[in-house]
Amino acid sequence: MKVIKRDGHMVDYCPEKIEKAIMKANNEVEEEQQVSMTQIRNIIKYIEGLGKKRILVEDIQDIIEMKLMSMGKYELAKKYITYRYTRELVRRSNTTDLAIKELIDGESEYWNTENSNKNAKVVTTQRDYLAGITSTDITRRFLLPEDIVQAHDDGRIHFHDADYFAQNALHNCDLINLEDMLQNGTTINGVMIEKPHRFLTAMTIATQLITAVSSSQYGGCTITLTHLAPFVRESYNRYLKKYQDRNLTKEQCEKFAKEDLHKEIVDGVQTFQYQINSMTTTNGQAPFLSVCMYLGETEEYKEELAMIIEEVLKQRIVGMKNEKGVYVTPAFPKLLYVLEEDNIKEDGKYYYLTELAAECTAKRMVPDYISEKIMLRDKIDKNGNGNCYPCMGCRSFLTPYIDENGKPKYYGRFNQGVVTINLVDVALSSDKNFDDFWTIFEERLELCHRALQARHKRLSKATSDVAPILWQHGALARLKKGESIHDLLHNGYSTISLGYAGLYECVKFMTGKSHTDNGEGKEFALKVMQYMNDKCKEWKEAEAIDYSLYGTPIESTTYKFAKGLRERFGVIKGITDRDYITNSYHVPVFEEIDAFTKLKLESEFQKLSPGGAISYVETPNLVNNIPAVMELIKFIYDNIMYAELNTKLDYCQECGFTGEILIDENLEWYCPNCNNRDHDKLNVARRTCGYIGANFWNKGRTQEIKERVMHIDNKDDEE
Repeated sequence: MKVIKRDGHMVDYCPEKIEKAIMKANNEVEEEQQVSMTQIRNIIKYIEGLGKKRILVEDIQDIIEMKLMSMGKYELAKKYITYRYTRELVRRSNTTDLAIKELIDGESEYWNTENSNKNAKVVTTQRDYLAGITSTDITRRFLLPEDIVQAHDDGRIHFHDADYFAQNALHNCDLINLEDMLQNGTTINGVMIEKPHRFLTAMTIATQLITAVSSSQYGGCTITLTHLAPFVRESYNRYLKKYQDRNLTKEQCEKFAKEDLHKEIVDGVQTFQYQINSMTTTNGQAPFLSVCMYLGETEEYKEELAMIIEEVLKQRIVGMKNEKGVYVTPAFPKLLYVLEEDNIKEDGKYYYLTELAAECTAKRMVPDYISEKIMLRDKIDKNGNGNCYPCMGCRSFLTPYIDENGKPKYYGRFNQGVVTINLVDVALSSDKNFDDFWTIFEERLELCHRALQARHKRLSKATSDVAPILWQHGALARLKKGESIHDLLHNGYSTISLGYAGLYECVKFMTGKSHTDNGEGKEFALKVMQYMNDKCKEWKEAEAIDYSLYGTPIESTTYKFAKGLRERFGVIKGITDRDYITNSYHVPVFEEIDAFTKLKLESEFQKLSPGGAISYVETPNLVNNIPAVMELIKFIYDNIMYAELNTKLDYCQECGFTGEILIDENLEWYCPNCNNRDHDKLNVARRTCGYIGANFWNKGRTQEIKERVMHIDNKDDEE
């Protein structure tokens, strides 16, 4: 018989351990409450007589407690339970100590690749990780029910960001209300920040606000350039007045003012880009920032907004210098470009911006594209109107919300957190029995539901004092000191996310087909997605909490899930034989499919993932094939709400090679020109989970990146 330990590993059954544990408790009770060796051996015989090939260590302990109580040895049972709990505390404490030691030693593969945008060797990042290890330990031992912790450890679910859960004030991601803070003033660290009166100042303050907000939560955040556009006009008017005071002609005044304004926009965008990439939050990293470029957000300042968008794209095309002084692809900020009537048609007034965006995508992997057309169709509010707005961070989308004035509100809202269900584990646990599948699915979803309730309840204890920049000074609200944030957690103001992963493997195991086959596989996949949506709706109606289905961007968890599945179910060809599982609803990276078919298919699943989703197209280097990029962009506008192109333009500091850095059979990165394998001398940028990663990845994610197939060819470029 094999015993399955709490971490999923199997060990040989050892009756002596049972005997030793009971005897330790025996020695702490009065004689009449003790059991004899014969009684202990009878308990052991009972366990062995169950005839199980594998048994959970928790089940063995439960049986011992039950048997002791059936003998009337209640005090002994209590002592045994205390002994069991004490051992659990020691075990977890030892695990925490080991994690801290591995982090500090700098030799742990896990910590060195836990996040592709964090460098675990840097002291600021280590400090965040050390706090996270402590938080995770407290969360596991005191804050979450044991069955949720066990399900997380087994890989049946994933309780995200346990390293921040101990603090009841921290939440996931935001749409920052930059307009409120810039127009009405704000406060950082007790210092009043008044309304700026020129664009350059507004951009500088914006970076400070973003860093402060990012330090008060743990997920991604998004701003819109629309909130900065009014300050372009203010700067222009100041320059215009300066030249008017010199009694120059109207033409001269306007000409010189425009020249000065252009320089200020260049300087302001450059300041913004440098500061976002050089500033470090309390999380030990640059802010996980996305920047929205949506002309449709304003009519009054549309021309000013177009100027900012143009300069942002131009500077991003250039890139940022690495240690060698060579321009490479920066990870942040992520750019979100909204496609609309005025910029998608060749005769549109702002079509030139889309052409610039296409060039930027080909060279720097951003911007990503949101289709106003599809979003207005799919994001319908309670008044029956369509809504278009950016995601929070890389892919987390709010649901439409109407404020007390009857107007849609996006900025100043947030997500409370995520718990993800492992769909592959549900399928494998059912052993292809569909009745069992739906029963297990229901049980696992309820487990996720209770875990999400724990998140919500913990956050509901927070008051505005815990993060003044968020709750008192305009980023998310203008609450009074000491006021509870409770109301902001209900009735749709914020969302809370049920995540999911491994839809492809789930469907493949249950039906033998991919969800791309337009038959049984796709039908079953859509049914699974709808079932999760129905659950979110049911919970929402019962609790007035906006549960929303979310296509989880699992990074390190994809490796964890894959390893857990193999330990629980063995190696199953095409299901558990890789070191990763497929993110959300995506077509698996190794499946041959063209870009247009992929985007069209995934649009159906994206619609059923209202809490967050993104689709991608894997491409070769398209720097010399911008028409191909434009063709894909136009297809996105007509067919899918949110998509991105994954291009490749890396750099080797050893030999100066520019192109695609490759991965060998041992999952090691190397320069195809000089065979350089030193990570410190390779600049590699890859889309990991919506964001661009630049600090390399764990074994599972690296294998996934290696196996990505191209979704378009590049004949024009090859010629």
